Amino acid sequence: MSEVAVAGGRTALRGGLGPRPAVARLDTRRALQLGLAGIWLLDGVLQYQPFMYTTGFGHLLAATAAGNPSVIARPITWDATLVEHHLVLLNTIFATVQLLLGLGIAFRPTVRLALGASIAWSLGVWWFGEGLGGVLSGTADPLSGAPGAVILYALLAVLLWPADRPAGAAPFIAARAVGAHLARALWAVLWLSLAYFALLPANRAPQALNGMLTGMEVAQPAWLAAIESDAASLVAHQGLAASIVLAVACVLAAVGVYLPRRAAAAALVLAVVLAAVIWVVGEALGMILASGATDPNSGPLLALLALAYWPASTAPTPQAATPATPAPPADAAGNAAGNAADATGSPA
Repeated sequence: MSEVAVAGGRTALRGGLGPRPAVARLDTRRALQLGLAGIWLLDGVLQYQPFMYTTGFGHLLAATAAGNPSVIARPITWDATLVEHHLVLLNTIFATVQLLLGLGIAFRPTVRLALGASIAWSLGVWWFGEGLGGVLSGTADPLSGAPGAVILYALLAVLLWPADRPAGAAPFIAARAVGAHLARALWAVLWLSLAYFALLPANRAPQALNGMLTGMEVAQPAWLAAIESDAASLVAHQGLAASIVLAVACVLAAVGVYLPRRAAAAALVLAVVLAAVIWVVGEALGMILASGATDPNSGPLLALLALAYWPASTAPTPQAATPATPAPPADAAGNAAGNAADATGSPA
């Protein structure tokens, strides 16, 4: 046996003569977790803005109580008052927690702890910071972030949880932790709720959408203000028609995950397009280019969710090839033939 064969691994490292080691590929779920971590980090940075250390932040929180039942509104008002009285301390804590959540999700050994903590934090912020996204006040609008951007963080944490069900390969990433049936149901509930919110009376009024988009122009860069202005002009007095189109598109996205692979992929592309329209036109990039944004809003999260439902590859796993039995050397074959002839008495 040659020395190269015995020390093949060392040979490969020294001179590159042997086979190169396989390069580890980033798991798709891990890539989506890192995307979620990046959004949490952005939230933390936005929370450190100077505006958040003014009384405007407390007023922003208090405004989410409007229209909610008293059992929901009173804790929000109490929280807003508390924040105003201890503004610097509490806002610094809020910002630091979000940074730590992002770093925890990005750091593989702490990903489970950080995802679990992000679920609890998201539920608290959804109530005390977003007033449950307006779903109980009759003002929830998918174009402005309903059902509340922060609840989507919790949903993503559940769907991207680093665990796999034992029942075979999952048809998409979101099904690995909770199973395909529950994952599809969660997707359908989300998008059907968006369709419902789009058709609420407050959103289908003739000038409702026009008024909302016009208000988004304030303090925006010229190019983004121009997009908002053009979109507002397009939907002037067309609130009902725009709401119906948006609702139908949301329904198509909702049922798409139940369709065959190609149709499901088309529905997910539609969902990404809707997420982009919502983020750019309806949310003005989450107002992150203007003062006062605490997060990028729901658009990027909806797109990240759609990627988690993208159909997995159906290519079969390559089977290990059975090594062929090597042919005997020519001299060995000849010797075997001679021995057989001797045994039968045939002349050599």
